[in-house]
Amino acid sequence: MTERLPLHPDTAPPTDKRVDDLLSRLTLDERIALLHQFTPGVERVGLAAFRTGQEALHGVAWMGPATVFPQSVGLGATWNEDLVRGIGDAVSAEVRAMREHDDRIGLNVWAPTVNLLRHPLWGRNEEGYSEDPHLTAAIATAYTRGLRGTHPTYWRTAPVLKHWLAHNNETLRDTSNSSVRPRVLHEYDLKAFHAPVEAGAVAGVMPAYNLVNGRPNHVSPYLREQLRTWTGQELLVCSDAGAPSNLVDSEHYFDTHEEATAAALVAGVDSFTDHGTDSSTITGRIRRALDQGLISESDIDTAVRRQLDVRLRLGEFEDRDPFEGAGAFDTEEHRALAQEAAEQAIVLLKNDGLLPLPDTAHIALVGLLADECKTDWYSGTLIHRSTPLDGLCERFATEHVTFAEGVDRVRLRCDAGWLYVPDSDADASVRGAEGALDPALLAGRTDLPPLTTVTESGTELALVDWGNDLLTLRAPDGRYLSVAEDGFVRASAEQPGGWVVQETYTLEQHGNAHLLRHTGTGRYVAVTADGVKVAEQGTAFQVEYVERGADAVARAAADADVVIVVAGNDPHINGRETEDRTTLALPDHQDRLWRAARAANPNTALALIGAYPYAVPDADTELPALLWTAHGGQAAGRALARVLAGDVSPAGRLPQTWYAADSDLPDLLDYDVIGSRQTYLYFEGAPLYAFGHGLSYASFDYDGLFVHRDADTLECTVTVTNTGTTPADEVPQLYVRPLDMPVPRPRRQLLAHRRIALAPGASQRVTFSVPVADLGHWDVTRGRWSVTSGTYELLVGASSQDIRLTTHLTLDGDKPAPRPVLVDGLDAAAYDEQRGTAIVDRTKTSGDAVTATGPDAELLYNACDLGTNGVSAVRVTVAGAGTVAIGDGGTVTVPATGGPYNYVTLDADFTARGVRDLRVRLGGEVRLARLTFIPRGTTV
Repeated sequence: MTERLPLHPDTAPPTDKRVDDLLSRLTLDERIALLHQFTPGVERVGLAAFRTGQEALHGVAWMGPATVFPQSVGLGATWNEDLVRGIGDAVSAEVRAMREHDDRIGLNVWAPTVNLLRHPLWGRNEEGYSEDPHLTAAIATAYTRGLRGTHPTYWRTAPVLKHWLAHNNETLRDTSNSSVRPRVLHEYDLKAFHAPVEAGAVAGVMPAYNLVNGRPNHVSPYLREQLRTWTGQELLVCSDAGAPSNLVDSEHYFDTHEEATAAALVAGVDSFTDHGTDSSTITGRIRRALDQGLISESDIDTAVRRQLDVRLRLGEFEDRDPFEGAGAFDTEEHRALAQEAAEQAIVLLKNDGLLPLPDTAHIALVGLLADECKTDWYSGTLIHRSTPLDGLCERFATEHVTFAEGVDRVRLRCDAGWLYVPDSDADASVRGAEGALDPALLAGRTDLPPLTTVTESGTELALVDWGNDLLTLRAPDGRYLSVAEDGFVRASAEQPGGWVVQETYTLEQHGNAHLLRHTGTGRYVAVTADGVKVAEQGTAFQVEYVERGADAVARAAADADVVIVVAGNDPHINGRETEDRTTLALPDHQDRLWRAARAANPNTALALIGAYPYAVPDADTELPALLWTAHGGQAAGRALARVLAGDVSPAGRLPQTWYAADSDLPDLLDYDVIGSRQTYLYFEGAPLYAFGHGLSYASFDYDGLFVHRDADTLECTVTVTNTGTTPADEVPQLYVRPLDMPVPRPRRQLLAHRRIALAPGASQRVTFSVPVADLGHWDVTRGRWSVTSGTYELLVGASSQDIRLTTHLTLDGDKPAPRPVLVDGLDAAAYDEQRGTAIVDRTKTSGDAVTATGPDAELLYNACDLGTNGVSAVRVTVAGAGTVAIGDGGTVTVPATGGPYNYVTLDADFTARGVRDLRVRLGGEVRLARLTFIPRGTTV
């Protein structure tokens, strides 16, 4: 007989009692089974099967057709929380609607990604919102509120934020260590997560693959010490895929999987995403960890309780689904919202009067992305699609638009003959009503004939060069040459894609010919008796160029009134999950295309459609107009055309800095944004385009900046007037610049923003309410948040550089004070500056230490108060082996302590007095955790 919980809210006990009641009915084995991502049902207590994890980054992903909104970085570029909340609402409605017909659709959605876009070469740049923690938190809060829904009791979906914490590289992503000092931790990385969690619309987080301060995120003490202190509700922590096993297999942080699983569970991981749908490996590890005394049943119950709490909030335990019939899918409203989002995401980088285009313009539309509507790894399947070519033909009429893709057209010849793509009319059964190929059916197909050779001229292929020597080859029917599991090469893919892309190749010089290496398998294309396949030894091909792409572009450009060059990236190539970019530069082939267009016609604009910033200083100098947008989803082409035509005035703003060259970038794995002067907050060079930059077809006047402080809040008001002749949105931005502070502070820091719509001549008074605490910083001398007494410059403008008005504010806050090291000692990681060091884990469960990463490792602690009588000795808490040298003396030689976690305390003579800066130099493999100082006259 099936037992049921009390089901109706008017008669049900409080939430925690309902969960505890259900928990008490479950056996130990049933509770352990609930700790895997795919949990079985327990029929006798009315518990259905459940899984954590439904990707919903910018629409419902991986589950077939859905409304596809712009990429997350594009949503960040809108600077519009109201819009993004509406998108979250639409996505959650589609999740519910799709679930009614497919129980594989999960209600625990893994979105959004709030990792800060610290480094623009990160392969997953498309997934984040901004390099700024305020903007990221604001957009993330809006999206999660939409996902959660507005029901007073139940959640439409349960969002989980990705990826906790300080994760911004794919290179060595499961073994790299993000060294994050306390100021960066509190002022930068934690801030992006804090606001959405505190707002109450977040169900939990997913830890990232990397280590932070030497400790894997899946056993991070910050889950307990930070995350779970920000809200009174239960939070669910879902592991990233395979990460629990990484603790042993790649990170070697624990000796056994039982230790690793136990440590993750105790640290706060509640759901283990590992080994796909097979839960037996994880549940076996948990059972053995329990038997070995590494965990208790209470640890298991804590995690299960958090899972059941989320499921109860989703309405699962009610007689009637509270959202039954309330879902909506591919509605007119969702389609309109997708178009509005695509329009609002477009950023006008430069315009010397070329745009907007007149209705009568003859347009040459050229470039590799001119007739593409690209999706990414976390997209749903497009129901509708609009390419730039579609959009311009619709808006300006087909006869006014000339198209040239700009690909190189080639034929490949070998000793056996010319490469030939057989006819594939036999695949009509997989075509839809409008003749479109279903990419899900085409991917990996083996029923199509493989390539072969003929003695005639062979098949003309479109060779698409994506940079970094990676290219795709496309048959005349539009399908890409791909390699299936049987190793044969077929024209079978609608687009490059998949976890391992099977549609990219590299041409390698081989004498006077080339070998064609398939990057997905690492093998070479070879002509065999039964067809063309990949093999260890490849066939040498001669490449005959039928037409160069730049020549086709130049011809089209010469006869046009204006040229629009559409360039950018394919989201599956040269930068994506598992692969960082190697350069900010536009690929050489695309660079040649805009130059060829410019040479043929000076009225050339460059429209960049990509997931990343690019370094295009020559284009900025030579071209009259540039635009950028992220891949804009299903309405991308129509949105671009409406902006080019002036139907919509562009008002997107850059959510991250666009640097002028690779030389402006820090090392990819350097997470110290303060010390290495990263992002607009600290960058001291001249960016190509600044954070917050974006132009308009209108002009705006800013006037009447007024600041009022009321208790713990600042109210800043400014009047913005549209002085142009076209209706347009404007995005006033409020920044702060602390002046004459005792520690390095941001050059400018975003405090607030607002996107507003203004008719010509209209004005709006905008008020920003900002907590005074937002002007503060993490004070390492006190170990807490602090607002320092002093003068703060408040700046209002249209970007971080386009400042229109300023005023000054004097605050009476914390007075700068020396470090009381004689009383409190020094935590090694609480330095002011460092060189050649990294923060590592003091123990596997908590605490920090510092170790050398180079030969000149040094730490600086400013204004240390050693007392009027001074000190006579220093005591260091250290592990490993090496040396610690304090100031001009006090060198401590550390003999091998027996391991990196075997700490000892050692003393050395050290004399100093008064307030002074202390420099500490590290040598060898020593780990320094703490320094204490012995007052003069004290017996050691």
